[in-house]
Amino acid sequence: MSYYVKAKNIVLEDRLLKDSYLKINDDGTFGRVLKEIPKDSRVIDYSNYTIAPGLFDTHIHGYGSYDVMDNDFEGLNLMSEKLLSCGVTSFLPTTLTDSFEKTTSVLENIAKNYKKIEGAKIQGIFLEGPFFSEKFKGAQNEKYMSPPSIDKLAKWDEASNHLVRKIAIAPELEGSVDFIDWAVDHNIYVALGHSDATFEEAKEAVDHGANIFVHTFNAMSNLLHRHPSMVGAAFSLEDVYAELICDGHHNHPYSVNALLRARGIDQTVLITDCMRAGGMGEGESSLGDFAVTIKDGTAKLKGTDTLAGSILELILAVKNIVKWGFVSFDDALRMASLYPAKSVGVDDLCGKIAYGRDADFIVVDDELNLIATYLDGELRYEEGENK
Repeated sequence: MSYYVKAKNIVLEDRLLKDSYLKINDDGTFGRVLKEIPKDSRVIDYSNYTIAPGLFDTHIHGYGSYDVMDNDFEGLNLMSEKLLSCGVTSFLPTTLTDSFEKTTSVLENIAKNYKKIEGAKIQGIFLEGPFFSEKFKGAQNEKYMSPPSIDKLAKWDEASNHLVRKIAIAPELEGSVDFIDWAVDHNIYVALGHSDATFEEAKEAVDHGANIFVHTFNAMSNLLHRHPSMVGAAFSLEDVYAELICDGHHNHPYSVNALLRARGIDQTVLITDCMRAGGMGEGESSLGDFAVTIKDGTAKLKGTDTLAGSILELILAVKNIVKWGFVSFDDALRMASLYPAKSVGVDDLCGKIAYGRDADFIVVDDELNLIATYLDGELRYEEGENK
C-alpha cells in the first residue's frame, strides 16, 4: 500500500525542499514530492526531521565483527543488516590484498549470493589491492603485492560475474597504463592509492581513465612545493573524485577543508574504510593476517601507530564534516550518497531521491542523528534499536 512521508526537509539531488510530502509507491519505489496530498492518505509524520537518500559506502571492509575476506555469506548478510543502523543502504564490499586464489573465492561467493542480501544492497565490489607499492602498504600484506596484471583482473571480473566495480592500484608500477585502459574498457573504475607515485605518474593514470583517489592523504606520496606527488594530483587534476575518511584521526579537519576548497564538494566522497571491529567497542581485533588494537576511536596494527582502516560509521562522517563547519547539512549528506554513486557510475541505481528509484532513504534530526532507515520503502532500523 502506498503512503506519504511528511518531512521538514527533503534532500534532493540539486536542492533542499522544505515542508513537503514524499510519496512511497506500492512497489517500494519513490513517487513524487508534493506540497499537498489527497485527503485520507496514509502519512508517516517526520515533520520535525529531514529525509535524505540512503547512504552509500564505496570503501568498507567489514562491520559488526565480520570482514569481507572471511568469505562467509551469513557474515556478509549480517554485516549488510547492521549497516542499516549506520544509515547505509548500499555498499561496495571491499577486499584486502591477499592471494589470487583467496580473492577469487571471495568474489565467486559474493557473486553467487549477493542477490540474497537482506540489508544494505551490494552495488558492486571494490578490490583494494593487490597492485600496491610496498612503501605505502599501510595495513595491506606486502607478501601478496605485485605489479598490475590484466590477466588476474580479467579472471576476477569473470569470477565475480562482472560485479567488480572498482579497483585500486599504485600507478607508478610497471604495466599500469595498459591495465587502466583494460579496466576502463570493461566498465571497472580505477582508483589510485597505497602509492609513491609522482604527480606525472598520477596524471598519466588519470589521463587514461583513473578517476578516484583512495582515502586521500593516507598511504600516498605527500604534497611538497617542488614535488606535488599523489596528494597534489588529488588536489589539482580535473574530473576526479577524492575519498576522505572523516573520523578526526586519519586527517586533520583543516586538511579536509583544504581538499574541499581545491576539489569541490561534488567531487569529494565520504567513506569509512571500516574494518570488522566497527560497532564492536574497544579491544583486540584483526584485519586480514594482522592483529589490530581498537582504542580511543582508532584501529591500529597491534604494537604500532599504523592505522588499520577505521571503525567509523558513515553517518558519523557526515556529522563530523558538518560539525567542523566546512559543509552544509544537505551537501554533507550528498557527499555520502549521491557523489559516491556518481564516482562509480551507479547513480542510476542509488544515491538520490528520484521518481521510480528504490525507496532507500534515511531520517535524521537537526544534529544528524539517525532516526530511521528505510529500504524499499520499508522501515528497517529505528533509533533505539540495538545495532
